[in-house]
Amino acid sequence: MTDPRYTKLAKLLVEYSTELKKGERVLLDMIDVPDEFSIELMRAVRNVGATPLIEVRHTRITREILKDTNAQHAAVVRDVEMFRMKKVQAYIAIRGSANASETADVPSDRMALYSKTLRPVLNYRVNKTRWVVLRWPTPSMAQGANMSTEAFENLYFDVCTMDYRKMAKAMAPLEKRMKKADRVHLKAPGTDLTFSIKGIGAKMCKGDRNIPDGEVFSCPVKDSVNGQITFNTPTIYSGSKFENVRLEFQNGKIIKATANNTKRLNEILDTDAGARYIGEFSLGFNPYILNPMCDILFDEKIAGSLHFTPGQAYEVCDNGNRSAVHWDMVLIQRPEWGGGEIWFDGELIRKDGMFLPKDLKPLNPANLK
Repeated sequence: MTDPRYTKLAKLLVEYSTELKKGERVLLDMIDVPDEFSIELMRAVRNVGATPLIEVRHTRITREILKDTNAQHAAVVRDVEMFRMKKVQAYIAIRGSANASETADVPSDRMALYSKTLRPVLNYRVNKTRWVVLRWPTPSMAQGANMSTEAFENLYFDVCTMDYRKMAKAMAPLEKRMKKADRVHLKAPGTDLTFSIKGIGAKMCKGDRNIPDGEVFSCPVKDSVNGQITFNTPTIYSGSKFENVRLEFQNGKIIKATANNTKRLNEILDTDAGARYIGEFSLGFNPYILNPMCDILFDEKIAGSLHFTPGQAYEVCDNGNRSAVHWDMVLIQRPEWGGGEIWFDGELIRKDGMFLPKDLKPLNPANLK
């Protein structure tokens, strides 16, 4: 018997997140996902009269692909992937992994070569299709969240199938404020950072791109970032875990970067010129996600958090920065994490993770649940 939660999630992805219509085509990119859910998702696609194309991948195979890739191989993969991506109107990716560190021993130069070569496919997918990306709950993720597998699965389905329409309504005033804002000032332990978002715009994320969702993002004017920021949330990038990341900025550029693995951190930031500039600034407020689980699709939505992103900017809210890297680093500002403040043009918008202006209070956790 099919798990009813599978049916509910598949329906949400097809009918709400990507709004699939009769006659359209969608690429289902399934990575270490149970066959039962892949089948349920295909059925949901066909139920609305759309055509599913399905790719089944495994992270251990992906590691082998990356480990000994070269320019010729990566270029062929890019061409094949791009041809298929141009045949679809929508893209749904479900990404599971039995081991979040599966690619930890892939050499940095191989990873950089592959991601740079395939970046045009990612850009096309982000800018030209209706897409949604989510994780699949695995024992590895449960372990990262310090939870039992069963408890984590329950949290996952609560978070992923929450009332995103209600959340969207509460987000609108924040999006409006961020579109109008110029100067931003972030304060927290080890953090005193200023930048401008003037003229960049803002975008609310309401379950139609990522699930779980719950953020409004913008982007700093490229050369406007000055000061330092210290992230209190562990982060995994290219299979390596980083803690206590501290970035120091001068006129937009990261001039100093330290962490528990400073050497690997700087290797990634040296991927290309754009990796040392910022491509996104975002506020997170999902009421069900309170603690880090070393998975960015969850961690960037933590209630009372913000993330600041070295690398590629989105074409919506674009500051012109281009890079093969897009690394969301998370700072939680709730009191138990050290607190903190966010100021827009001299007005205190959020303190210790709680929104203060009347129009933004519906985004506080008690009001969103």
